[in-house]
Amino acid sequence: MSAPAPNPVVAPDHIHALLKHLHQESLTQEAALPSGYLGSPNGFDELMRDKFIALDQDKCQFVYQLARATGARNIVEIGTSFGVSTIYLALAVGSNLEHLGGEGVVIATEKEHTKAEKARHHWKQAGDDLVTRHINLREGDLLETLENNIPQVDLVLLDIWAPVALPALKLLEPKLRSGAVVIIDNSISSASRYKELLDHLRSLTSGYTNLTLPYSKGLEMCVRI
Repeated sequence: MSAPAPNPVVAPDHIHALLKHLHQESLTQEAALPSGYLGSPNGFDELMRDKFIALDQDKCQFVYQLARATGARNIVEIGTSFGVSTIYLALAVGSNLEHLGGEGVVIATEKEHTKAEKARHHWKQAGDDLVTRHINLREGDLLETLENNIPQVDLVLLDIWAPVALPALKLLEPKLRSGAVVIIDNSISSASRYKELLDHLRSLTSGYTNLTLPYSKGLEMCVRI
């Protein structure tokens, strides 16, 4: 009998239990969605307005591990939703600050007020000291909320469906340090929705190296060089 897959996330038991519950709730909601919802151009935002659909657990663990490996202190999450992946990012930043010193923050963006409130509730459950204090939630139009007060960025997690993805990244690019990592979820299953963004990142003159990781539905890892 093989050993269970290791979990890199360093956190107390109550956070692991919370994350397990939230991921299960997300899977339940996703299973109830109509077939082909990822590629549906009509009514997608309305369909997803009250849906979880968190970043998959294995992807969250990878991003956490990546943030720890790179010593990421400042992370921007484009598309926070109910704040599940944000918990992983906050735990990584908190651990990095504890071991490496300095200052850092997870800048999280969310357009929908109801989702932002849910996210705050989940972070409160995880704990103020370990999670909430490391998060700066910017609610509203992200092309406005990301205009100012952005530190040098080490990592960007982009998990948003709207055509705003590329403009949002371009807004952050002046703040990306050399070696900063941009992670994009569903880069295979939603390649048509992300076409402009992926064309930009994969251009020979873009200043990125790119790799599609073989996670379910694809996970794009781009390094700013």
